[in-house]
Amino acid sequence: MPKTHVKKSIVIVADSSKILDIISDFNHWEIWSPWLKLEPGVKVTVSENGKKQQWDGKRIGAGIIEVISERESQVDYNLTFLKPWKSMAKTSFIVKKLDDSSCELTWTMDGSLPFFMFWMKAMMERLIGMDYARGLFMLKEYIETGSVTAQLEFIGQSNYPGCNFVGVKSECTIDNIGEVMHNDFVKLSEFAESNGELVTDTIFSMYHKFDFNKNRIVYTTGIGVKSDPENMPNGFIKGTIPSTPIYTVRHVGPYQLSGNAWSSIMAMERAKEFKKNKKIPPMEFYRNSPLHTDPKDLISDICMPIK
Repeated sequence: MPKTHVKKSIVIVADSSKILDIISDFNHWEIWSPWLKLEPGVKVTVSENGKKQQWDGKRIGAGIIEVISERESQVDYNLTFLKPWKSMAKTSFIVKKLDDSSCELTWTMDGSLPFFMFWMKAMMERLIGMDYARGLFMLKEYIETGSVTAQLEFIGQSNYPGCNFVGVKSECTIDNIGEVMHNDFVKLSEFAESNGELVTDTIFSMYHKFDFNKNRIVYTTGIGVKSDPENMPNGFIKGTIPSTPIYTVRHVGPYQLSGNAWSSIMAMERAKEFKKNKKIPPMEFYRNSPLHTDPKDLISDICMPIK
């Protein structure tokens, strides 16, 4: 069976005992778990001593995770997935003290895929790694502040009227999309400043292709326009988003956690909560400026075109 390995780390400003107390008690996990956030109301059962958690959901499947070992600087778990397919994994949190006020927390997973899914090994490691990175970011905030600011709102179905736009089409690795997209936003901002009467308040990214095996993504970042500009900037394209029904999940908070909304809407599609319109790429609309808004106040609407 194809073996999988995931490892992610983060620095947390807290003493090791506080970190260990939280990661070893599943009563805390619903607040920061990158999976439980995807399905509000999912059935979760935690044992009386807080050392075992079971979940059963439509979007996130079903499984059991249990603490099997607690040491001075490490907590180990058995993880059993029951749905959508059966598999087992070993996971651990490792705490390394850096100084009197901070620690490095490392989260690992070692598991396997069913033999017929061998071709998904690289993709699954990348996807789980992205979940781990978001989970650690939320866990850090929870340990340091007592809460997690990033939230999801399930807005539901509506009709998007469509728009004409100009924008920049980019291809990059999934790992460095933040840097590349920031540069695209700078170009759009400069265009908007020079064409104030022409542009609308629609700012978005349209995702043409995700390739998690090859770590590549193709997308267009654009801004709505009332009419075609007389002079298109070098490297810009123009296009149209057609009118379409959409399903929207809103993410409020730091952009690096918007993957929560993406994971949620993709899980909803897999759970057949709606039928995706494959002729129109999924979109991300920015309801306030990604360049000039406090990260905790950023609003991003993840929209899946549906039939």
